[in-house]
Amino acid sequence: MPSRQSPISWIREAFRVTNDGRSEPVRNRSAFAGQGDAELVALARGGNAEAVRALVQRNNQQLFRVARGLLDNDAEAEDAVQSAYLAAFTKLETFRGEAAFSTWLTRIVMNEAYGRLRRQKPVVDLTEYRKGMRNALDGDLPNSMTPPPTTPESELARVEVRRLLETAIDALPDPFRLTYIMRDVQELTTREVATLLGINVITVKTRLFRARRLLRSELSKNITGGFSGIFPFDGARCAGMADRVIRSLAQHHGG
Repeated sequence: MPSRQSPISWIREAFRVTNDGRSEPVRNRSAFAGQGDAELVALARGGNAEAVRALVQRNNQQLFRVARGLLDNDAEAEDAVQSAYLAAFTKLETFRGEAAFSTWLTRIVMNEAYGRLRRQKPVVDLTEYRKGMRNALDGDLPNSMTPPPTTPESELARVEVRRLLETAIDALPDPFRLTYIMRDVQELTTREVATLLGINVITVKTRLFRARRLLRSELSKNITGGFSGIFPFDGARCAGMADRVIRSLAQHHGG
């Protein structure tokens, strides 16, 4: 049975050092895309940096959208996702496989985001969120949503449509926003959302109904169907996250 590589060696092998001392990722062309999460997790535990990269790129979109649903800033959400990855991959042995790997990661990024919210706004915490903000669910909603700006170009340009959607979603009350992003944007099942938020299925459906009703009052019908592109995290941005996670793991284990 081959010996397991040390955390330092396998992470460092994922990078080559250039003449000026910078590290560059060494990409394996093997087809990791066809492998399941369980296989990739096993490889990652055994020291395969490309398996780590594949898992990061596979989960980036969902984790970013969840973090963005809690945090009002793209940069803060991206930083929260990276911190969550570092926490996950430095303690990968704690993943027991009782839930899907993506669910485990999502819980970690939610905890990271909630921690940031507590530091920023002490009045917001997980207990309050899980109670569902009963006043809001009873219909006592503050009139906090402001109409997104509209221009003639917004009806034609996809980027403007996406901006309008993101603005409207950002204006949703906290419990509705995260529920909506998880269910309608990320397309998790109702039961998956309930499990992640620690609430029952009926509460998920109630929040989702109210979120959709609020959005309908803010958005014109001609942008219906443009939801798949909101809060994107793909391309170079997605690849860059994988590179940063592996580089940070190397620094963590090297320190």
